[in-house]
Formats: sequence, C-alpha cells, structure tokens
Amino acid sequence: MNREKRTQIFTRLRDDNPHPTTELEYSTPFELLAAVLLSAQATDVGVNKATRKLYPIANTPQGIIDLGIDGLKEKIKTIGLFNTKAENLMKTCHMLVDLHGGEVPQTREALEALPGVGRKTANVILNTAFGQPTMAVDTHIFRVSNRTGIAPGKNVLEVEKRLLRLIPKEFLIDAHHWLILHGRYVCVARKPRCGACLIEDLCEFKQKSDYI
Repeated sequence: MNREKRTQIFTRLRDDNPHPTTELEYSTPFELLAAVLLSAQATDVGVNKATRKLYPIANTPQGIIDLGIDGLKEKIKTIGLFNTKAENLMKTCHMLVDLHGGEVPQTREALEALPGVGRKTANVILNTAFGQPTMAVDTHIFRVSNRTGIAPGKNVLEVEKRLLRLIPKEFLIDAHHWLILHGRYVCVARKPRCGACLIEDLCEFKQKSDYI
C-alpha cells in the first residue's frame, strides 16, 4: 500500500469520526490506567459497569489502597480474572503512591515497571491520557493492519513499528482509536462488513465479502 492510499484511508476515518477516543469510561489518567488494567480479556462494557461502582468510592491510588484488597475484589468481581487483576491494581496503587506521588507517570519505562502493565497498556496510557503518538496494537489493530495492507507484520511489535513509520504524522495521535473501532465494528474477525466499510475501495484485502 502506498502513502497516498494511507492518507486517503485516514482522511476518511477522520471525517467520519473527528474526535475518536477509548470506549472505556474515565476522567483522570489514573481512572484510565485502572480501567485498562481491568480490561484484559474483558469487554469495555463489562469494565465500565464495574468502574461505575468502583470510582465513586475509590478513584485514586490512595483510595484503592484504603478500600483494601477484599473491598476492591467485591467491586470488580463481575470482571473475568478479577482476583489477579485486583492484586495487580493494588500493587500498582502502592507503587504510584510510593514512587510517583500518587500520579500516573508519563514515560514508558515507568509505566511498564507497574504490575500488570505491559507495552500495549503503556501505549494506551501514553496516547489516550497524555496525547503521545503511540500505537497500542491489540487483536483488532493487528487484524486491520494486516487485512487491509495498511501495515502488515508477523507480530504485534512489527505492526506497531510499521504503523508508527507509515501513518502520516497528522493522523498519528488518533490512529490507534480509529483502527480499534474499525476492527471492532466493521472489519470484524470472522466476516468483515465490507459492504458497510468506508474504505472498501482502498483496502487491499483480496477476499472481500458483501456482508453488511
């Protein structure tokens, strides 16, 4: 795929959704970090249901610590793997209080040092909370990048690096959200909704379907 096609693709995605953002509900960098930690192998809808109960009671690192591990588990027990996630979130809160004055750090190195935070989670925080041009390649972005030809790669890191290199700079801040939403609702895994796709004529996927 050439640069002109990529520019057209992201221009259309931007025109359709000028201000994309995560579907996780949050109002502070910490609320976003906690939600992303809870979202592994869970839906954003399920996480939002839990955080609507949690955040009015505890929405800061110290607040989570004061809630206690049992109190935290009670609030998030509707989410899959809640025991492990509660332990990681509690450890993260202690580190944020002890090492960062209760604030979410704005560097990849510091973020990835937090329990349960890997490269993808760090990229989400850096991009969505702090406006840095990072690319958190999840299953949706990996699929869309390969299927469309925007930035094919054999693994998530390869796709991430190619996206950062190949996407025109004017689109980089929001590209992560456009690609996730496109993969979640249009370019779905089993039967892509090509007939309802904004970029069908630009996409290089060979087996396009008529599914709408």
